[in-house]
Amino acid sequence: MKSHLAIVAAAGLALVTAGCAAQGKPFEPVNAPLNHAIIYVYRPYSYNSSLLHPAVQCGSESVHIRPGAYHAFVVPAGRVTCRVEGETADEVDIDAEPRIYYLQERFAFGVLSGHPQLNPMDSDEAQTEIQSCVQQP
Repeated sequence: MKSHLAIVAAAGLALVTAGCAAQGKPFEPVNAPLNHAIIYVYRPYSYNSSLLHPAVQCGSESVHIRPGAYHAFVVPAGRVTCRVEGETADEVDIDAEPRIYYLQERFAFGVLSGHPQLNPMDSDEAQTEIQSCVQQP
């Protein structure tokens, strides 16, 4: 009887957690038109805060990034603000040149909900981390 209960509990846990991680195509670099920057916003998978999907906005485009996913914002060169809002808000201003930028979305513990954060990352670390992410559909 105990083994049957353990199997049912494990199956239930698998069903609950299966919907938490993003599913999609593996990471693929994108190309940008002349005089445009690429801003990759990625969110490494973590079970903590996996139910939170606040909108991330860079320039005029907005997308909800699931845990384990990324999105490539292609923006004209110049000043660009990337912003995320939840229980609190965070934003990063980028004086974008025609090159690649990386922002990692994280969540700090909050009173009622996680506090979303956008953290600028250096290319070497970000390129390693983003390889485990999938394209946000």
